[in-house]
Amino acid sequence: MGTGVNVMAAAGDIADGTASTEPRWLDAKEQEVWRAYRQAVDLFEDALDRQLQGDAGIPHLYYALLARLSEAPRHRMRMTDLAVHANITRSRLSHAMTRMEKSGWIRRDTCPSDGRGQFAVLTDEGHGLVRRTAPGHVEAVRRGLFDRFTPEQAARFGELCGLIAEGFRHEDDLPWRR
Repeated sequence: MGTGVNVMAAAGDIADGTASTEPRWLDAKEQEVWRAYRQAVDLFEDALDRQLQGDAGIPHLYYALLARLSEAPRHRMRMTDLAVHANITRSRLSHAMTRMEKSGWIRRDTCPSDGRGQFAVLTDEGHGLVRRTAPGHVEAVRRGLFDRFTPEQAARFGELCGLIAEGFRHEDDLPWRR
């Protein structure tokens, strides 16, 4: 079954009462799809990280945060909203913000209506970094994804990714809630 688990031992556990249900193992085709997906995601993320490290000396996460801020009204977002958009924990966002603040790319402002809340604000230096880095990044995205698809395949891929993401949005343990 491609799981590395002895299925007969797992079935025996049910008989002696140590397990309540049999896992829904992946069949051979599902295992092939899963592995192809993991390989694609891992290789694509690596390619984007290498491109951004080479062009700007920053990891993909930092670029994604800076780019999101560059698109936001007045180049600012509440930190919580930024964590939601980046699908990361508040702790990981705080760490990234500290490093980018030291580099002069962002600053944090206190929220006037909520003394505990903070805004992440893109500085002019951070905006310049995004503008310089964006052409190479979009070329890497185009080369790694859109150049491989027909327009119809790209649309379908977007729909499928939306379905995957939507399946997780209703869980309680989402990264930005941690």
